[in-house]
Amino acid sequence: MLETSRRPVRGNLKQEVAQHVRDLILSGELRPGIRIDQDAIADELGVSRLPVREALITLETEGLVEGIARRGMYVAQLERDDIRDHYEMYGMLSGIAASRLAGAPDAAVLEQLESVQREMRATEDPHEHDRLNYAFHQLINRAGASRRLRSVLRVLSQNMPSAFFAQPVEWDWKERAIAEHDDIISALRDGDADAAFAKLSGHFRHTGEQAVRVLERQGFWDAPADSVATA
Repeated sequence: MLETSRRPVRGNLKQEVAQHVRDLILSGELRPGIRIDQDAIADELGVSRLPVREALITLETEGLVEGIARRGMYVAQLERDDIRDHYEMYGMLSGIAASRLAGAPDAAVLEQLESVQREMRATEDPHEHDRLNYAFHQLINRAGASRRLRSVLRVLSQNMPSAFFAQPVEWDWKERAIAEHDDIISALRDGDADAAFAKLSGHFRHTGEQAVRVLERQGFWDAPADSVATA
C-alpha cells in the first residue's frame, strides 16, 4: 500500500478521505472494476462511514468511481487516454501561467525555482522529490495564473497521485524531469512566452506517459471485473 495512504485523517474528513482513495486509484492499488469496501477504508482511516460515502460521491463526479444500484461503488473503467488527457489538460493550463510569467519575468520567482531545482538534485528521498516538484509548479502557477486559472489548476491537481516519484518508476525519470524543469526556467529567463508554454505543456505530456507506464507495470488494466477492494 502507498505510504501516503497511512497518513492520519484530519481537517475536512470528506476531502481527506477523497484524497486517500484518489491516491489508491491513481497509484494503481485500486484498479478498474474493483468494488470499494467502504467499511475497510473507514476502519483504516479511523472515521465513520459518512465521510467515506461523501468522499465517494465527490469522486463519482470526478469520474474516478461509479455507483451501481444495489451493488455499491466501483473504481471507474479508466482508459489510458483518460490519464494522458488529464495531464495534457493540466499542462496546457499551467503552460498559460508559464507564458504569462515569461512575458513579465519575476527575478524573485526565478531564484526560488532555481533553489527548488538544487534541492531536487540533492535529494534521494522520493517523497521529498514529490514535495519539491509540487513546489516548483506551484511557484509558476501562483506567479503567472489568474485567480480563475489557479482554481481550475487546483481541481485538476487533485486527480494526480500525491506520491508520483514514490512509485516504481525508472530512476532516470527523475533526471529527465529535472532537465525539463531546467528548460522551463531557461525559457522563463529568456522571456520567451511561446517556449515557456511549449516546454511546460510538453513536460506534463511526458509525465502523463510516465503515469501510464507506471499503471501498466502494476497491472492496472488487468483487474477482474467484479472484485472487492478492501484497500
